Amino acid sequence: MKPISIAALCTSAALAGGAVAATLPAHGADRPARTASTGVDPSRFTHPAGNPYYPLQPGLVTRLRGSDGPQRYRERVLVTHRTKTIQGVRARVVLDTLRRLDGSVAEKTHDWYAGDNNGNVWYFGEDTATYDRHGHVRSREGSWQAGVDGAQAGLIMPADPRPTDAYRQEFQHGSAEDQGWIVQRTAVVRTPYRRFHDAVRGFEWSRLEPGVVSQKFYGKGVGIISEEDVAGGHESFELVAVHRP
Repeated sequence: MKPISIAALCTSAALAGGAVAATLPAHGADRPARTASTGVDPSRFTHPAGNPYYPLQPGLVTRLRGSDGPQRYRERVLVTHRTKTIQGVRARVVLDTLRRLDGSVAEKTHDWYAGDNNGNVWYFGEDTATYDRHGHVRSREGSWQAGVDGAQAGLIMPADPRPTDAYRQEFQHGSAEDQGWIVQRTAVVRTPYRRFHDAVRGFEWSRLEPGVVSQKFYGKGVGIISEEDVAGGHESFELVAVHRP
C-alpha cells in the first residue's frame, strides 16, 4: 500500500473546503458542487440508481468490531425499511448502534441517506446520541439535518468513485464539516468476514478535528469494510459479518 503524506491530505482538504467544496469525475454524474451551493433538487432523486459501494437495500446488516484506544466495541449497521422526507427527498434511515463489550449502548445514530438518479449517495443528516453505561444520554453533539439552521446535504459516495475525487460529506458550520477524498479504486483488503479485491480507499477529515485523518475502505455490495485513524486519533474497526435480506 502506497503511503499518503499528511501534507498531501491537508492540501486536498484546503482545496475541498470552500462554499461548494465538492467535485465529481466528469464522466456522467452530476457535480455535487452545484447542488450543495444552490440547494437540493428533488427531481434528481425520483429514480435512485443503486451504488455498489454504499448499498441502501432495506434489511442489509453489517457488523464490525473495533476499538478507540483501550475501549473495545461492537458495531451493528442496519439499513431500515423506514424513510424520512428531507427537503422533498425521501431519504433512507440507517440505524448505527455502537456497543461496549459488556453490551451497553455507547452510541446510537439514525443516519439519513438518499441515492440520486445517477447513483451518487447523499448524506442528509443524522440524529445521534452517546450514552453512559447506565443508559443515560450524555450528548447529542453532531446531530444535524439538511435545510435546518443552514445545514446542507453532502456526498457520501460518488456513483463512480475514482482517485482524486474530493467532496464535502456534510455541512453545518461548527458541528458537521466532514470531507472525503478517494485515493484508490482496486485495493485488496482482508477482513475477518472475507477478503475484498476491489475495495475503494478514501481519507476523511474535518476542520473541527484538526490533525485527525481517518482511512476508510468500501467493499462492493457491503459499504464500509474497514476504517482506521491514520493520524491524530485511535479508532479502528473492521467488518466481521454481513446479513443480506
